[in-house]
Amino acid sequence: MLVQALQALATGLLTGSVYALLGAGFSLIWGVAHVINIAHPALAVGAAYAVYALATRGVDPLASLATVVPLFFLLGVGFHEGVIRPAARRAGDLVLVSMVLTFGLAAALENALAAIWGPGPRVVNVAYTGQAIRLGVLALPVPHVAGAGLAAVTITALYLFLHRTFPGKAVRAVWQNRDGAALCAINLRQVTSLTYGLAVASAGVAGVALALIYSFSPATHLTWLVFVFLVVIVGGVGSLVGAVVAGMVVGAVTNLATLVIPFAWAPFLLFASLGILLLWRPTGLFRR
Repeated sequence: MLVQALQALATGLLTGSVYALLGAGFSLIWGVAHVINIAHPALAVGAAYAVYALATRGVDPLASLATVVPLFFLLGVGFHEGVIRPAARRAGDLVLVSMVLTFGLAAALENALAAIWGPGPRVVNVAYTGQAIRLGVLALPVPHVAGAGLAAVTITALYLFLHRTFPGKAVRAVWQNRDGAALCAINLRQVTSLTYGLAVASAGVAGVALALIYSFSPATHLTWLVFVFLVVIVGGVGSLVGAVVAGMVVGAVTNLATLVIPFAWAPFLLFASLGILLLWRPTGLFRR
């Protein structure tokens, strides 16, 4: 039983790091633009299908990042300029409008994917599918390790960008005080467009990582949305460190719970834990 628990914990931590990446991009848009992008996980599913399409042509998912990342960055910038910004000029309550708007976008994307590939699940099979790295009694699946590695590299790059570069500090300034940033001559439109590009690009990377780990279908974004909200609420909006810790916790709890309760009850345990945590710390584990 101890070995099983250690195995579940290790696999859960690897998977949780990818949840953290998905939540980090969602949190970035929420914090900077005050937009709750319900379509964020759906975009990750779109990236998973892009990886699947390339994999059927012999392109490794890791190599496909060279196409996915710049494409999704431009998609994020275009999404802000062509959809969110015009809506923001007319919206009285941008949070509510963005939720409705992006929910519709998620539904449209789900139906488009179903029309192209069908509603059934798809699996990305690569040369290292089914292989594992042995660490004593533990067997770490290579796809999980690759997905966790992608998440770690991307989250580290985001952290360094936000804390070590001038554009990144501008993003943080807008995040912390939008009016104050504008008074300091920071171009809010450019910073917000950059934020959308980074967030959607990170969703693309998360979609690649999750495609390595899980099967997926057009409706999978609804399940991923649950994990995104858990990560962001538990970790606190605006904290990359909080997103990492919360993602690890969510992944570990989900995997460990399946050892003692049916898998279908794992979400109940997660949300019960979330409720208890919010009673104790309504702002999440970390403040921004």
